[in-house]
Amino acid sequence: MDITLQDTIDRQQHGAAGRLMASQTFWVFLAAIIAFAYLSVATSSFDTSQNLFNVARNCAFVGIIGLGMTAVIITGGIDLSVGSVLCLAGMVAGMMMSWDYPIWVAIPCALGAALACGFINGFLIAYVHMPPFVVTLAMMSFARSVAMVLSGNQMVYQFGVDHAKMVAIGGGSTRGWFNALAASSGPDSTLSAVFTWLGQSIFIPNPAILLVLFALVFGFVFRWTRWGRHIFAIGGNEHAATLTGVPVRRIKVSVYMLSALMAGIAGILQVGWLGTITTGMGTGMELVVIAAVVIGGANLAGGGGTAFGAVVGAVLIEMIRNSLTLLGINPFWQGVFVGSFIITAVAFDRIRASRNPES
Repeated sequence: MDITLQDTIDRQQHGAAGRLMASQTFWVFLAAIIAFAYLSVATSSFDTSQNLFNVARNCAFVGIIGLGMTAVIITGGIDLSVGSVLCLAGMVAGMMMSWDYPIWVAIPCALGAALACGFINGFLIAYVHMPPFVVTLAMMSFARSVAMVLSGNQMVYQFGVDHAKMVAIGGGSTRGWFNALAASSGPDSTLSAVFTWLGQSIFIPNPAILLVLFALVFGFVFRWTRWGRHIFAIGGNEHAATLTGVPVRRIKVSVYMLSALMAGIAGILQVGWLGTITTGMGTGMELVVIAAVVIGGANLAGGGGTAFGAVVGAVLIEMIRNSLTLLGINPFWQGVFVGSFIITAVAFDRIRASRNPES
């Protein structure tokens, strides 16, 4: 029987639609849209500009770390140390600035400390063959203890000569950018008026802008680079990946360093947003990040995950957390909702896998 061109087109369209309907990320994205619509109707305070600004900023911290965590989970690993690494990086940056080091010295040192934690994790897992759970659990304790020693377990409120710059990085928004451009364009120019209008109309927090940029980069890397193909190969079948020449150990070290780096970036942003440093920063954040990544479609067994899924999962979790307060629900129920979403996400993945054993 001959297959016509139309039959081929219909099959391809059906296949694309079928893949979309079977995608966990698609359903989570749809759930986020429905939740947004419901909350906008159910409460008058959800879709206000200030509340949406807060939601975008808070989910950005989780999403930025979630992108690095996605790479780890794709390889079949786990990183429980991201909350403590966030704290350590923020502490290094803040303490150095409080000692009057400029911000351009403090931030690279903070990111270096985060990368060192990631390298230790990756080396012990890849070369010493220690379980990721054990190694990163130990690093979770180690990194936070170092942060406590560094600060003397004290809160720091002043960041030296570059205090305003640090606060602007994590707590600023596009409004500040456009206002600065308007001021530099002259008080009576048309360009100044345009920038002033943009500053009043567009109010996006800096962490959310960085999240979007990072998500685009990670999406490209996961999909189109050799490194991206290698991490999926390792998560799918590590032994087969080794036999085909994939540098498994080096790739594993790189994903844990990447995860720590993203946690370090989030730590610096969070210090700028809070305007202070505390040793409680990032406590329990590793669980929220893992939940966001899993809800977004990553497979804890390895071999599956997307940058978009990590972002969508972070947005959905933050909307849940925000809505509990706005709807007058006891915030202690937050764990119940998040836990239920995780169970549902994993069950969905198991059902999909059982129906498509070849995938």
